[in-house]
Amino acid sequence: MNHVPTKIFLTKGVGIHKDKLASFELALRNAGIEKCNLVYVSSILPPTCRIIPKDEGLKQLKAGQITFCVMARNETNEPNRLISSSIGLAMPKDNNAYGYLSEHHAFGEKADIAGEYAEDLAATMLATTLGVEFDSTKAWEEREQIYKASGHIFKTTHICQSAEGHKDGLWTTTISAAVFME
Repeated sequence: MNHVPTKIFLTKGVGIHKDKLASFELALRNAGIEKCNLVYVSSILPPTCRIIPKDEGLKQLKAGQITFCVMARNETNEPNRLISSSIGLAMPKDNNAYGYLSEHHAFGEKADIAGEYAEDLAATMLATTLGVEFDSTKAWEEREQIYKASGHIFKTTHICQSAEGHKDGLWTTTISAAVFME
C-alpha cells in the first residue's frame, strides 16, 4: 500500500465511563471517529495535503474503514485531575514540501497552553528541517513571528481537548486527532 493522503482534518473528544476502554470509546464517539479502524502514524504532513473542515471529513468516513491518524490521548481516574491531549500542525509555504504534526499529552495544563505547546513543537520541527534560524529560549509568540517572517512556514495551528477527571473517580479520556483522507 503506497497511498499518500491529500486531505486532513482535526477533531477532538472526551469520554467518561467506569471502564477505561469504554471511556476511550466514548471519546472517539465524541470526536466522530469511532466507526473507523484507526492506525496511528508518526508526524509527517504529506506535500500538497490540505486541511478540510471536520464536518466534511466525517462525512467521508465509512464504517470499518482503515483510517490513518496522528492521535494524542490522555486518561485519568483521579478526581479533578486536569488532563489534555493536543495535536499541533505546521505547513510549509512550499506546497510541494512536507510539514509536521506533533502530539502532546499533558497533566495540569489548560487547553490553550497544551495546544500552543503542540503547535510550537510542530513548527519547531518544520523550522529545523527548513534551516530557519531561531532561538529556542524565546517564547512561542516570538518564534511564531520569526517562523512566519522567514517566508518558509505558511500556517501553524493546533487542536486540544482538556478535561478534569470525573469527581467520582470514573475514567476520563481526552483525545485529539489529525485524520488523513485520500
